[in-house]
Amino acid sequence: MHDHPAVVIGSAVPSLGMGSMLQAVLGLIIVIAIVFGCGWLARRFGLQPSRQGGMVKVIGSASVGTRERVVVVEIADTWLVLGVAAGSVRRLHTLAAQTEETPAESEANPSFQTAFARQLRARFRGQRADS
Repeated sequence: MHDHPAVVIGSAVPSLGMGSMLQAVLGLIIVIAIVFGCGWLARRFGLQPSRQGGMVKVIGSASVGTRERVVVVEIADTWLVLGVAAGSVRRLHTLAAQTEETPAESEANPSFQTAFARQLRARFRGQRADS
């Protein structure tokens, strides 16, 4: 006669074991950590897109130490030269906002770095003479 296979009820769908569940949770944690890590790197290295139309516009910056920077920001018609260190921001100088220069004008005028260094030397000499 015909042999029919025995039908086992409840074993057609494999069950998720504890190991599979743990592996899925760890995978999810790793993906979330990677997303937060990429966000941290973007903030750390300044890879975030600039916001157009904001009140404050960063014109340029330069590192002057391991945790110190000089940053030039534009607010309305004024450029502020700021000294930024761990836990503090100080205004170093205020300038009228500059316009974009043509290449001929930029050759006649010193670069920001040169002009800034010259101003710092002059200010430092003035303070030493006063003491």
